[in-house]
Amino acid sequence: MKIENRQQLLVVIAIAAAALLIGDRLILTPLLHAWKTRATKITALRKQLEQGTALIQREPSIVRRWDQMRRNALPTNPSLAEQQLLRAFDAWARDSRATLTAITPQWKHGEADEYMTLECRVDTSGNLETLCNFLYNIEKDAMALRLTSVELASRDENGQQMTLGLQVSGLVLSSAKP
Repeated sequence: MKIENRQQLLVVIAIAAAALLIGDRLILTPLLHAWKTRATKITALRKQLEQGTALIQREPSIVRRWDQMRRNALPTNPSLAEQQLLRAFDAWARDSRATLTAITPQWKHGEADEYMTLECRVDTSGNLETLCNFLYNIEKDAMALRLTSVELASRDENGQQMTLGLQVSGLVLSSAKP
């Protein structure tokens, strides 16, 4: 092979290698990156679509649950809400034969104007059975209440007389929007 032919072959190979490198850097790599990005986005969109479809399918049960929550929430009028909650505590105590010793209500506003909570500190006394029944009556009621704190202490050495301190939070919904 002649030197000129060899030089021409090397030049052609060098140009081809440079063209492949430039093609890889300017065309192939960006296309592969775009395809991967697009595939990731398509996967995320498909997942969102599945979640949205599932949410639409669950709509009737979600609406029923929201209606139940609105029905069981305390009234928006503060005095009516307190009255309803105090009557409920009195009924639960009567049913369980526990003795109410103190109820201290306190209003707290939510982070948004859509709800408020009526937090009550409730102190009761009785034996273990009556206090368990009192707690059971609170928990089984449909009223929108949450026990945030429970304290149980014995008043005698035998543990026959006990006191129960509860922190109860009642929900008041300001708006009827779902």
